[in-house]
Amino acid sequence: MTFKVDFKVRHYECDLQGIVNNSVYFNYLEHARHEFLFANGVDFALLAKQKVNLVVIRSEVDYKHSLVPDDEFYIAVEPERISRIKFAFKQTLVRKHDDKVMLQAKIIGTSVNEKGRPFLPPEIDNLFKNYTQD
Repeated sequence: MTFKVDFKVRHYECDLQGIVNNSVYFNYLEHARHEFLFANGVDFALLAKQKVNLVVIRSEVDYKHSLVPDDEFYIAVEPERISRIKFAFKQTLVRKHDDKVMLQAKIIGTSVNEKGRPFLPPEIDNLFKNYTQD
């Protein structure tokens, strides 16, 4: 099952051209990932307090079309295990009124311990085991 988060474009997120500024999409994507983690029992803030930091190491974003003020949309989030210590979130931003794909992204990350060394804590490791696609 694909996880989805609903959004609506706010006027201040748009630039002089009247479209959502490209940097704002990163905020949307991050919010959707955090909601996905929370919905799956992973507390991002608690991990940080335990000196476990989830970090983005690569972002691949394909901008297809532009959102404008008051557009309602959702972001679908699908996790993917890449290696022993890397994972990805495939994210698709879809405008609701016509189901048009506006953006596709693949955000690759890992987690690091207090010494900055990559590792996956059990709650993250288990999360991606639950979503392994065969």
